[in-house]
Amino acid sequence: MLVSMKEMLHHADKNNYAIMAINCCNMECTKAIIGAAETECSPVIINISPRQWKSHASLDATVPMINNMAQKASVPIALNLDHGQEYNDVVEAIQHGFTNIMFDGSALPYQENLERTALISDLAHASGCSIEAELGHVGQASAGDGVSNDFYTHVDQAVEFVKQTHVDALAVAIGTAHGQYPQGYVPHLDFQRLKELKTALQMPLVLHGGSGAGQENIQKAVALGINKINVCTDVFAVGRERMKTSLEENPHIDLMDLCHEAEMAMKEYICSYMQMIGSSQRYCYCMSVKKEFD
Repeated sequence: MLVSMKEMLHHADKNNYAIMAINCCNMECTKAIIGAAETECSPVIINISPRQWKSHASLDATVPMINNMAQKASVPIALNLDHGQEYNDVVEAIQHGFTNIMFDGSALPYQENLERTALISDLAHASGCSIEAELGHVGQASAGDGVSNDFYTHVDQAVEFVKQTHVDALAVAIGTAHGQYPQGYVPHLDFQRLKELKTALQMPLVLHGGSGAGQENIQKAVALGINKINVCTDVFAVGRERMKTSLEENPHIDLMDLCHEAEMAMKEYICSYMQMIGSSQRYCYCMSVKKEFD
C-alpha cells in the first residue's frame, strides 16, 4: 500500500491527528517503521533525503525493498522525498516511484521560493505525486536556529504562497529546528502563530524538527492543527543507543543480532510516538457481528 500522502493527510486534517514521517537509511529502519505502523494500525510516511540516498541508501536498492514491504502491509504507507532542493533530485525521486515530494526552498528569498515551488508542484502533480513545501525556515538546532522569530512563517505570506503554488501540505516554522538540541533544552513554540496559520489556510500543516521538541509541545501542536511530524534524530538515536548497550553487555554479539536490537528499539519508539500524536488505531476495521435471522 504505497500511496500518495495527499489523502492520508486529508484524513489526519479532518480527524485532528498527526502522522509520523520517519527518515529511513537501511533495511532495519524500513522494518521498524512498517512494523510499528502495522502494530499500531497507523498510517506512516517514509522519508529519504538526497543526502541519505547519496551517502548510503541507494535508491536502486532501497526503493524496491520499501515497495516490497509496503505491498504486504495492511496500512497506508507513503514514500516521501525529504528536503529536496535540486531539480534533478526531484526528478530522480519521481522516476524511482516516490509518492510525495517535499520541496524545500525555505532558504531562498520569498519570491524565488514561490516560483520554484510552483514549478515543482506542477511537475509532481503531473506525475501523480502530492507535494509539500516549506515557508519560513526550520534551520539547524546546532546553529541556534528556531530561536528567533525572524525565521517564522508569516500568515499573510502563507495564504498567498499556497494560492500560487497549489501545494498539498505546508511545513511551517513556529520554533522547532532540525537535529539535536543542547541537552536539557526544550524549544518554545509559537502556538498563537500556528493557530492563526491553521485558521487561515485550512489545510494539512507540517512540523519539521519533531525530535527533542517535548511531548507537551508536540501534543499541543497536533491539537492546533499539525498533521505531519518529521522525526529523524530521535529514531536514529534510540537505534544507536540500543546497539551501544548490546555491545557493552555482549562484546561478541553477532552483527545480525545487533542490527535486530536496533530495529526493535526503533520500532518501540515509533509505536509510542504514534500513540502520542493520535495516529494509532486510525486504520483498524471493527465490525460487530449479529446473528442472522432464521
